[in-house]
Amino acid sequence: MAKLSNELNRFFFEERTNTTITLEDVLELAGERIFGFLFVILSLPSALPLPAPVISIPFGILMVVLAVQLIIGRKEPWLPAKFAKRPIKIETARKFIKAGIPWLRRIEAVSRPRLPFVCTTVPGKVIIGLAIALMSIFMMIPVPGTNTLPAIGIFVTGFGLLEDDGAISLGGLTICLIATILVTSIFAALIWGGTSILDQIKGMLGR
Repeated sequence: MAKLSNELNRFFFEERTNTTITLEDVLELAGERIFGFLFVILSLPSALPLPAPVISIPFGILMVVLAVQLIIGRKEPWLPAKFAKRPIKIETARKFIKAGIPWLRRIEAVSRPRLPFVCTTVPGKVIIGLAIALMSIFMMIPVPGTNTLPAIGIFVTGFGLLEDDGAISLGGLTICLIATILVTSIFAALIWGGTSILDQIKGMLGR
């Protein structure tokens, strides 16, 4: 499989002449490692420092559906036609792809097949699926600070899954853990209206 950054650049900027695109169209690039590919593509808009309110919720729903399928061991993902055939303006897609390609190339530069059991064994896929499902739920919550870091966790974990690079997927899972702590802290602050969990930990360490 060619580098994903090159494939995306070719697909979106060299070959597309129509004004809209669907997720079904993009699947032409997926090849055999379709789950990792979909997680990377669907999390990319929310992982970037660009506003993506229109697609964060439907893409988040899709990733929960895909994560459940990864957990139960499906080889080929099933996508609801409503989402797979939903048109997206090509200019909108190009904006996110253009912003994401430099970050994708940075990961590609250090990626290689290693620790494959993280991405290929049943326990590894279950852990990755559970983490991505949780991050997808966080990504859909309309509260500032709960979207970007979970999406980054999905993006990095999904890229490791795409390339059979267990080390990168473990890095992504670490980001997912940090995102869980962050989101929990934000909700604790909202519920109790005061000090967040992180502030409480800092206070205890400072004593």
